[in-house]
Amino acid sequence: MSPAPFRRAERLAGIEISEIVQLSERAAELRRAGQDVVALTTGEPDFPTPPHVVAAAHAAAEAGQTRYPPTAGTPELRAAIARQAGAEAAEVLVSTGAKQVLANAMLATLDPGDEVLIPAPFWTSYGDIVALAGGRPVRLPCPAADGFKLRPEALAAAITPRTRWLMLNSPSNPTGAVYGPGELAALAAVLADHPQVWVLSDEIYSHLAYVPAPSLRDAAPGLAERTLVVDGVSKAFAMTGWRLGWGIGPRALIGAMAAVQGQVTSGACSISQAAALAALTGPQELLADRRAAFRARRDRVCAALAAIPGISCVPPDGAFYAFPDVTGLILGGGFADDAALCRWLLDEVGLALVPGRAFGMPGHVRLSFAYAEREIDDALDRLATAAARLAARPFQASKEQVTT
Repeated sequence: MSPAPFRRAERLAGIEISEIVQLSERAAELRRAGQDVVALTTGEPDFPTPPHVVAAAHAAAEAGQTRYPPTAGTPELRAAIARQAGAEAAEVLVSTGAKQVLANAMLATLDPGDEVLIPAPFWTSYGDIVALAGGRPVRLPCPAADGFKLRPEALAAAITPRTRWLMLNSPSNPTGAVYGPGELAALAAVLADHPQVWVLSDEIYSHLAYVPAPSLRDAAPGLAERTLVVDGVSKAFAMTGWRLGWGIGPRALIGAMAAVQGQVTSGACSISQAAALAALTGPQELLADRRAAFRARRDRVCAALAAIPGISCVPPDGAFYAFPDVTGLILGGGFADDAALCRWLLDEVGLALVPGRAFGMPGHVRLSFAYAEREIDDALDRLATAAARLAARPFQASKEQVTT
């Protein structure tokens, strides 16, 4: 008897590996094949993990800290996170990366059909995580004219009896937008009339802001009993591969999230937790140095983009991404959309960027400046070359447009 065909679970309908990862892996494949490709696709700092952090991990391994850790995190790390956030250790859950914190929260709180409001543009995994947990992601468009930020009136209009969460990300991936204290307070005023709506505040880029970037816990203390702050060491301390993040929230929520985590991964890696403790309690001067380096790269990128016809860009106030509007290139080149433009850029000039559709806002691309300056300059030169080629050739509808 032949085996039955593979059956994919319905919960995976429409869910694939993120377009960011797909493009990064495609660029790597082309390089291995000998092609000259530069990719600004991933949000991974080119700086090394600080030496004292690596030394702490090595010391922990040598000392035998290789056993199962507590599910919610080691007491030392939870205490350090709590001190930094002005919280209690019992309000902290340490997880295998900030992404697991998001998944834990959604799995612990959503029932089928519950709605989660997600301002767009948004990080690509938000909607898929909500869908996997049985919820319904609701996109709230936030155009460049609004600074890519959610307005109170748009929030008020989107809330329904099924709304369970609002997801905020400040500084934002992909736009670098930062909510100021007044803007957060205005959103909190709307939520005051809707006590069933909780807020997930993703603050993973908080140490990489070029303007003041308050935590929601500080800007809206009245929401503290229904706020989950997500943070970690991946971006600020260049520790992406250590897979270590955390959530800070009410004890009941943290307990429910720990119950989910206990059945999925148990506790986060003990060695990574020792490394994260060293990052939080060790020298902090490098944060300012790296923030200054990213700010200089931001200025370099924005100046170059401003000089390219067909492109406009709102300068990011945090993180290490630019999210330029490339509608001019799309229309001028006769492309169907931003994804078609990105495919052409990869084929024509060996430049890999992420289309805006991956973040819920077509007509844009995301460009990461977490790379070395020589790679950034090379990428910007290729983008300028591509724009010049498009401007020089006669307009004609692309194959994508003809076939759709």
